[in-house]
Amino acid sequence: MYFPKYDGNIHPDEWINDIQKFRHIHNLNDFNILKTAILLIDPTIKLPAKISNIEELRNALKENISFAVFRNTNKRKLQLLKYIPESRGGDTSKFISKFFKLCYNAEIDDVEEQKKYLCKSLPMSYYFSTEFYKKMKDVNSKNELIKEFEKIVVEESNLIKNESIVAIKHVATGKYLISAENLMYTTGSYTQLIFVGSQVPGPNSLWKIVFDKELATYNNTSIKFQHIKSGNKFLGIHYDRYILLGYYKSPSTNLTEVGCCDYSSDNCWDDSWKFNDSELEDHQGYLKSNDIINLSIEKRYDNNKVEFLRSHDIPFTVGNDTFQEVVCHNESLEENDEWCIELIKQHNWTIDNLQS
Repeated sequence: MYFPKYDGNIHPDEWINDIQKFRHIHNLNDFNILKTAILLIDPTIKLPAKISNIEELRNALKENISFAVFRNTNKRKLQLLKYIPESRGGDTSKFISKFFKLCYNAEIDDVEEQKKYLCKSLPMSYYFSTEFYKKMKDVNSKNELIKEFEKIVVEESNLIKNESIVAIKHVATGKYLISAENLMYTTGSYTQLIFVGSQVPGPNSLWKIVFDKELATYNNTSIKFQHIKSGNKFLGIHYDRYILLGYYKSPSTNLTEVGCCDYSSDNCWDDSWKFNDSELEDHQGYLKSNDIINLSIEKRYDNNKVEFLRSHDIPFTVGNDTFQEVVCHNESLEENDEWCIELIKQHNWTIDNLQS
């Protein structure tokens, strides 16, 4: 272990602690350790003529103008420090370590002042600002501050954000909502069919969720599901405007057919969904990964009647293949109407990292 030099770019307390470690390792007496320490202080840092012990040396270093510059520099670094969520490539552990190191160097020990700097470091989003003030209200220690900040980070990482990639699992069967470009209904709308299949999410069960703000709130947000593999095709229901048969019927049960279509090519395509908690009607808060929800849609061409997304064990066939039917209905809600929304990637996704 080399004896550490002091040039004003380390906190005096930290440097003195290193001195004490060096003394213990090399079994030096008080006189020798003090003499050696003074010799290793940068000559531009002027000290009093007489220093009798390590504590006097510590105090002298803290009274020197170099320490004031060091402390103020770290305060400015704190003001500029920005937290980057892990979904955008950040590292929370390194951020917390750096934050409290800067607080230590700047001699900011007051928890209320630490809260102000930590709040300023957060991204400019409604979620972070509201959750921070709510959770930090009664925090009065460093450990509590870290604990509550970690809660915010964990919750934020599970939020379903605009343009996030999700998989939608049918709770009753554990199977995922699927569409595939080469599979079309052979009745009804003849659009790309929807079914539930594999119990493991795959490329055909990935959807980009789209809405008009950063976060989706219960009972207040219309959402769309864009099928990743199919490009500009969305989950929805189709109205027959030519022979006035109303909304197309599903192949096996004659409930409302659910398909996947390019809405821009047909203005009779409804694809705006609402969601609500499957058990708590007046649930408040943001949509997040693993929420169990009901999905509903308004029939614009049928007096805005509301129907719910359902799957059941009734199959239908296309060619030689059999599929589990997905429909919309206006019957009483039951377990077959429950869907679990699973976050695959938050909104800064790319095709490459989806496949990694």
